[in-house]
Amino acid sequence: MWTKICGIRDPETALEVVRAGADAIGLNFYAKSPRAVAPAHAAEIVAALPAGTTVIGLFVNHPLAEVRAIAQQCRLTTIQLHGDEPPQFLAGLREYQVIRAFRMGPAGLAPLEEYLHHCRSHAALPHACLIDAHVAGEYGGTGKTVPWDRLREEYRADWPRLILAGGLNPENVAHAVQLVQPWGVDTASGVETAPGVKDLARVRQFIAAARERAAGAHG
Repeated sequence: MWTKICGIRDPETALEVVRAGADAIGLNFYAKSPRAVAPAHAAEIVAALPAGTTVIGLFVNHPLAEVRAIAQQCRLTTIQLHGDEPPQFLAGLREYQVIRAFRMGPAGLAPLEEYLHHCRSHAALPHACLIDAHVAGEYGGTGKTVPWDRLREEYRADWPRLILAGGLNPENVAHAVQLVQPWGVDTASGVETAPGVKDLARVRQFIAAARERAAGAHG
């Protein structure tokens, strides 16, 4: 079970999260987020990490040139698009692994199906799709959960890898993994004592709970 801890804001926490066993950490470049980091500081975080650590940059409606510049500055290989970026935007990031976030609302995954259809026409399918909860006016990090049963029913096996996000924490991630059976899980607020302040004990609990349930499901 692939695990990502998002919203890291300092090198010390980044190192501890990696030592706790996370497969990836997320750096948030959305200025309106309480977890936002400036590119220069993000580059310092990346420089402090062991070689080979997967660091994912989260962007919300940034211009393509800015995304590419920050990715180069911070030596990122994976980009997470969490805004309203159209399918052709992904075509400008072909040398990166792209995780496309989608906020699942009342319409379910029908809008995602249409989006992926257009991605195919641009030869720009994302590496993975991250499914978060839909909250009006927000682009994630709300702590709200996705309708897990509906997600399991509607997410197709021939779509990109599924990363489950939205309100996951050490207490509910095992149940979510059992129901949805995603490829990976992602959390930010679920392992915090305050926005942007990670509780490392909860980080370890989250990773252990997700992997234990995944191992049980495939054992």
